[in-house]
Formats: sequence, C-alpha cells, structure tokens
Amino acid sequence: MFVFVCAGCDAELTVALYRVCLPVHARQVYGNGVQLPVLMEPGTFALDPDPWERPRRTEDEPCAPADALPGEERGDIVIAPGDIRGTRLIPDMRGGACCGIDGADGPNLVCMACDLPVATRIDDCSLWQAVRLDRHAVRRVRVGIDPAPSSWEELTDKGEGTSPVAPIATWGGRLGSNRCWSWSPQWAAAAGRALAHLLVASEGSPIGVPDGLTADMFRPALDAALPAGLPPRCAVLAGPGHPAPGGSGIVLVPVHPQTGHVWMPSGPAASAYPVPLPLGVWLWLTSHRPYPPMPASGRMPRDVLRDDPIPLLPNGPFQADRGTFERTLLGLTAAQAPWLREALARHASVGLFQTSGVVGAADIRSVGTASRAPTP
Repeated sequence: MFVFVCAGCDAELTVALYRVCLPVHARQVYGNGVQLPVLMEPGTFALDPDPWERPRRTEDEPCAPADALPGEERGDIVIAPGDIRGTRLIPDMRGGACCGIDGADGPNLVCMACDLPVATRIDDCSLWQAVRLDRHAVRRVRVGIDPAPSSWEELTDKGEGTSPVAPIATWGGRLGSNRCWSWSPQWAAAAGRALAHLLVASEGSPIGVPDGLTADMFRPALDAALPAGLPPRCAVLAGPGHPAPGGSGIVLVPVHPQTGHVWMPSGPAASAYPVPLPLGVWLWLTSHRPYPPMPASGRMPRDVLRDDPIPLLPNGPFQADRGTFERTLLGLTAAQAPWLREALARHASVGLFQTSGVVGAADIRSVGTASRAPTP
C-alpha cells in the first residue's frame, strides 16, 4: 500500500491506498445534468495512462517517481475524493462546468503546506466524481503490503453483480430535481468497450449473441453494423464456472477488478477472441435473475419479488456509450481494416448510441497502427 505525498514538501496528501484496475467508465460523459457517484472505491487508486482533458460534449448536450509502476510514465493517479488529505480547493479553477468542477483548467487542488498544485477535483454533472493526482507533483511512499488479489473463485462466490437498471438523479432546474430509473451508466460504458471488440472480432461477418440481456446490449448494434446473409460467428459467455464450448471463436469474459487481467479460456477455446466485460456486468449476465416469485405469509422475505408498486423500468432501449466505444476502437490496431470503416458508416446512420454519431472512416485513418496499445 502507498501514501502519496507532495513532491515539493513531502506533506502527506492521501490515506493509505492500494492499486486496482481503472474502471471502464472512468471517462464517461452520461446524459445531461446527471448526478453520478464517486468513481473509485475508498482506499484504492488506479492509473489512467492518458492525461485528463474535459470530455467533449456533443451538440445535443449543452451543458513520476523513480520506482514508477507500469503505465505511470504519463497520465494521472485516480482516487476517491474522500481519500485526499492536506489540500485546498482553488474555487476559480472550475473550467467550463455548469454544476460543479470539470477539471478543464488543470489542477485545482494545492498542497496546504507549500501551495504546489497537486491534483484535480472533478465533480461536474454527467461526470464520475474523482480526484486525479498529478504524477509530476506527487510521489508515493510505501506504507504496507498490498492485499492479495482475490481469486476468480472468491470473486464469483461473492456474486456482487452490477444491476443493469439504476436510479438516476439530475441537478435541480426550473422544475426542481428529477429522479428516474435508467439503464445503468456502467452497463452503457461496458457495452461500448465490448462492442468495439466485437466488431473487430467479427472480421466483417455477422455475430450471434445469447438471448436475454446480452442480446439487449449488443444485438441491435451488431445487426445494424454487420452485413446479413453470411454464416454468423457466435459469441458466448465464458468465465469462472462457465467454460467456453469447444470451437468457440469469440468469448465474452470478465476482467479482474483488482489486477485488470482478462479471464482466458483453456482447452479447445484457448484461441478464441476475448471480449472484456467488467466483472459486475458479467456476473449479472451469467446469473439466473430475477428470482421467480413465490407465495409467502407474514413479513415479506428479502428475496421475494414485490408487485406493489410495480418495479420501475427504463423507458427506452439499451444504448451503448458512444465515447467509450470510440476510445476503445481507436486504440485497436485492427480498426484500420477497410471492412470496419464500411461497417461504421452503416452503423452511423442508425443512432444506437447515447449521443449521435460514431467514429468515422476519417477518424480511423488518422490512427497509427502502432500509436497505442490495444485497449483491454
């Protein structure tokens, strides 16, 4: 475990933290005026390889140390806002935010001991709340041993799936605050990353996915982007306790939330293309939910479905997150393929993303084949 200290005066700036995988939704812009929670779990930090820039909104959205860890040569150290210590906020450094602080003006937290700018607080609407430590302004000091990463069996036994539906609140406007049930922002980001991998893995052929929530996530987009009439390639869910069938060419697999390692099948399916999903999303897709209703008397048991009031559901079809899709696709060298440019051109006219438009052929051509490593 590490404590991050000011590079100028050695004042402690954080509580003790251990490293985990950067969440796939770290740079997501969700909706307009939406209140999103804290990105990182308390007591953890993650390395973002890219320096922070205020994520762009589309037109329809108004409003290192010597012992550097891999990936720490550039970018930021991302922590929960509650884990920062010994800093003060510069109120004027709020960027172009409308409901909070978006970090577009650069570091807005300074060390209280020496006034060195050390971090950027982000809490504007539609952004996940986080503090990003400037790697040039801090250094880390080891204060203990990191907890051992949980095994796949331990993670699946906990069964902490991420629900596909979440309550969403917006900042108060003329009509006051608004709350509704929506498709989970985390699911939208997970689908955006996975969809980019699925398109690359398809090699221009149709892809079939399992029925149910998996089909809700991917089938409309895949059917729109990929040509019909050819023999489809099947993508199957695989992971701990769910071995991939022999001959599987594409597998939807979980990512370890602590190490970032992608679960890989063995045996005949070892050469399958792994499409990464956050563990919480994967657990929900592979579990049998919801539990069937059952008669009961007396006080309502915890696991009994209630029919009064009727559970709220999203009022529209599932849509993958456009920004996550774009960032993932532009990091994959296979995005240069001509067939993929044609698929994206077909896909752009359908409007299946949360915001209009997708990566265009010109954007694909501008990406160097060796400019970035493939996004996990």
